[in-house]
Order: sequence, then C-alpha cells, then structure tokens
Amino acid sequence: MKFKLIIICSLILFITSCENSYKIKPKKINLKTSDKYSNSGFALIYNDKISDIKKLETRSLNIYHKSLKKKSMVKIVNPMNSKYLIVEVKSNKVEFSNFYNSVLSQRVAEELGLDPDHPYVELTLISKDSTFIAKKAKMFEEEKSVAEKAPIDGIQINDLNEKKKLSKLDKVMDKKFSYSIKIADFYFRDSAKTMVTRIKKETLISNLRIIRLSETKYRVLIGPFTDIRNLKNSFEKLNSLNFENLEILKNV
Repeated sequence: MKFKLIIICSLILFITSCENSYKIKPKKINLKTSDKYSNSGFALIYNDKISDIKKLETRSLNIYHKSLKKKSMVKIVNPMNSKYLIVEVKSNKVEFSNFYNSVLSQRVAEELGLDPDHPYVELTLISKDSTFIAKKAKMFEEEKSVAEKAPIDGIQINDLNEKKKLSKLDKVMDKKFSYSIKIADFYFRDSAKTMVTRIKKETLISNLRIIRLSETKYRVLIGPFTDIRNLKNSFEKLNSLNFENLEILKNV
C-alpha cells in the first residue's frame, strides 16, 4: 500500500510540474503613445438618426477619423473619469463636421462613460512598436462576434486595465460647461500677437487671449465658452484658416 501511495504521489507531482512548465506567462503591455498626433475635443456619437454619415455599428470598437490612416491604433480617454479604450481607425474618408475630432460607436461611448450631451475625449496615436498581450491583440476581431449578443452594460474589455463594469452611476456628475479653443503654442509673444490679429481680421472672432506658459511658450486661446453652441460656431468660423490640429481644452 505504501508503495502504491508513493507512486500516486509521484504521478501527481509529475503532472503538476508538467502543467506549470507549459503555462505561458502573458507578456506585459508596452503601450507607447506617439508624439505625431494627439487631440482633445468633442466626439460625435453615432446613432441611426444620423443619415449623412456612413453607418458605424453599435457594438463596434472602431472609430472614424479625418486625418489618421486606416487601421491606426488610438488610445481614447475620458478625462472626466480616466477610463480608456484602445480602438482602431476604420476609415479616414468619412465626412463629418470639423468640430468633432472623431466619430464613436454607441458602445465606445458607453464603455468610457461619456456624457452624451458633452462627449469630451482625448485621442492619442499609438506607436507601431507597442506590444500587447497575445489574447488582447486578437480581441478586436474575435470579440466582435460575441459582442453582438451581449448587452452593453455587461461587457468587460481587457484593455480597460481591469476596470469595473460600467453602470449608469458612472456618468459624469459635473455638468459645468467651460471650454476654450486652443489655436497653437508659440515661442515668441510677438508671433502669438500676429496670430491673434489675423484671426480677428479674417473671422471677426473677438474673445481671444494669450496665455504665458513659460519664458519661451505662449498659447493663443479663444474663449472661454459656457455653452456648446457658441463654441461650435466659433470653431467652424476657423475652418477658413485651415488650421491642422485645433484642440478644445476644458477650463479648470
């Protein structure tokens, strides 16, 4: 009996050691953001009532963007609660108002806990040499087939850094609206003044200001705005000046 017991124990130890030896430890996420593109502003949350924009599936983890290449990976953050997702640019050929920095699906908006009235987000391009855990790299395609059958509030995504499931209580409580449009940063105050003069002359916008950030950094801002309608109107007036990357900043 003792001999049989020894054999059984040996087998258990052998099997356990084999299982442990074949377990693959997941690689750590190495998420590198790129300095080539970042933007803060309002997104457009797609719904079926929007008829002039190509359809974006409700459960999609993709976004539309005007300047980033198709299949670019983007980190999208809700700065109000620090929740984020890694999403993929589905197309850069979809036409929508320049006021919006992207078009998001209902699912992305829900997962980030965005305020549907003021869906403010920060976008950052992900560097190509970023690495993900193997199963996470496959998530974007495999998870789509499962997601269609699952309710929005019941989905958890690995790239949320193991954040809790979203509930209606996660919505932003601070409803105070105060934003400014960032035109650009300049090394010299005279350059900033020249830009202010040009904007006033060509757009008739008057509520401009120059903020000194450091000895060699001056920022031109328009605002503050206390409602989204006036903010959008001023933003669209700037289209004629062809700025590459206007940003909307929330005033602290």
